[in-house]
This record gives sequence, structure tokens and C-alpha cells, in this order.
Amino acid sequence: MFAYAYTFLTALVVTFVLTPLVKRLAVAIGAVDKPDARKVHHGLIPRLGGLAIYAGFIAAIALTVGFGDQQLLGLACGATFLIFVGILDDRYSLPPKVKLLGQIIAAAIFVVIFGVRIDWLRLPFVGFIYFPALISIPLTIFWIIGFVNTVNLIDGLDGLAAGIAAIASVTISFLAFQMGQWVCAAAMVAMAGSAIAFLQYNFNPAKIFMGDTGSMFLGYVIAAVAVMGSMKTAAIAVLIVPLVALSVPIMDTLMAIVRRKHSGVPVFSPDKRHLHHRLLAKGLTQKQVVLIMYALTAFFSCTALLVIHLRLIAGLLLLAAVLLVFLLWAKRLGVLTEDSRPEEAAQK
Repeated sequence: MFAYAYTFLTALVVTFVLTPLVKRLAVAIGAVDKPDARKVHHGLIPRLGGLAIYAGFIAAIALTVGFGDQQLLGLACGATFLIFVGILDDRYSLPPKVKLLGQIIAAAIFVVIFGVRIDWLRLPFVGFIYFPALISIPLTIFWIIGFVNTVNLIDGLDGLAAGIAAIASVTISFLAFQMGQWVCAAAMVAMAGSAIAFLQYNFNPAKIFMGDTGSMFLGYVIAAVAVMGSMKTAAIAVLIVPLVALSVPIMDTLMAIVRRKHSGVPVFSPDKRHLHHRLLAKGLTQKQVVLIMYALTAFFSCTALLVIHLRLIAGLLLLAAVLLVFLLWAKRLGVLTEDSRPEEAAQK
């Protein structure tokens, strides 16, 4: 346990110390977030905070676990490439297709070059399923890109993405520890430490944003660690837990896709119909909304750890009931409804 504490504290301290320096760098190179009709903040806020999160994570892994594990080295290489994509996006606002290409390359570094992919699973009542490379490679790349964009899309309020990622990371680290996957557990502990340290500057009122540099990195690491876990065990729990723990941003992303498809606008077009936007529209403050989202993530994380220890039918029924209640609540808030008001429609 001491080793995990050291990993956590290293990530925490490095990120906390470097964030003010990254803030100055962001201002110096013009990587700042300008307010507009869709955003909820006022004034220029430096972006690029994800660079400090990345530095804390890498430093913690290098000083505690090391990169002797080829899978962890592959994660670091792919994440580093994605960090450069994020920096360019935070400075120059890359077109969606260019950013997506960068995400694919980052995932391919991990999946193709280092060979870390979902090759096999053991499903209840079915048994072992083996995937040929023709299926496992695109499947794993899609898995990683899905998480990258899920965390990226939820990053709409001060401290939201960092807090949700921290809670999910702690949850996954518990599972990895229980399954004896020490490297995966250490990676998630480092991720939690970096995210929590960044929250000291990012919680409302934010002094710096993580930008796409940070949100894409958080999603990448969570997805990649889940894939690493799947290669060490056939238990499907290593893939179910991160999915359920991140149910709030995942469901929000899926509802955004449905909403935008229904309204005939591009999937990557921004709008103000995300769950956190609808809660703000109900009169809640940013802090209140973020704390609600934290609570929901913590609830789903506990549900994830509970479901994997229940009998199959009981677990599926519990999960289905929880997700149905959440979906009905989100629908009632208007998350699935397109906004016809001119000033918001113009943003779509």
C-alpha cells in the first residue's frame, strides 16, 4: 500500500507544482479560452492544463513503477502523441476531422505498434471468444477513441472532467488491486493523484482549464488501462467497470449523438443541451451541478463494483434499472430534446 501512496503523492505534488507554470505557458503562446454564447465562463481563461496532468502522471509512473512493462510504455507513447495533438488544438482549434485523425494515430501506437488490444473475452453462457487481428485492432481503437471523446465532451464546467476522471480512476484502481493487476492499479492511482491536484486550480472559479490536452489524455489513459487489464485476465469485469463508472458522460455523449442526428446537425457540433447545461438551466450554480455530477459518478462507480460480484441476472437487472432511471431523468431535463431557440440553434 505504501507504494501506491507514493505513486499518488508523486502525481499529486508534480501536477500541483507545475500547473501554475503551465498556466503562464498557455498565456504566453495564446492558448486561452475565449467566452462565447455556448460557454458558461466569462473572461479569458488559460487552457493547456492537461499538460500538468500528463507531467504528473508520467513522473509518478517513472519514479515508482517504471516503464519496463511494454504495455505501460505503449500507453505512455500513445498518450504523449495525443498530448501534442491536444496542445495544437488548444492553441489553434484543430478541425474535428484532424483531431479525430490524431486520436486514431495515438490509439494505433498503443494497439498496433505495441500490440495491446482486446484479443479475447469470456462471456457468461458463451465461454471464450477470440478475436482475430482484423477485428481486435479496430475494436480496441474504437474503444479508446470512444473514451477519449466521452471525457472530452463532458468537459464543460469548472472541475467537471477532472473530478469525474478522478472518481473513475479510484474505482478502477480498486478493481485492479483486487485482481492483482499491480501495474494497472498504479496507473489509475497516478491518474487520480494528477486529476485531484489539478482540481485545486480548476474547481469553480477555475484559474485554468485542462483543455482538450487534458480531457483527451484522461479518457485515453482510462481506456488504455482497461485494455491492459483485459489482456491479463479473461474476466469481462475489467471492461464493464470503466463503462459503468463513466455512465454519466457516456450516456450524455450517446444522447448528444441521438439529439444531433435527430436535428440534422453534425455529431461534433457543440450545443447547450448536455446534462450539465440542462441542470444550469434549472437555476443551479456551477458548483452545485458539478457536485451532483460527482455524486452520480460515485453512485455508478459503486454500482459497477457491486454488479461484478452479483449473479449475472441480478447484476444485469440492477444495472438496467439504474440506467433506465437515469435516462428517464435526463429525458425529463430535456437532454434529448433539440433546442429551437434561435440564439442556441445558431450554435449548432
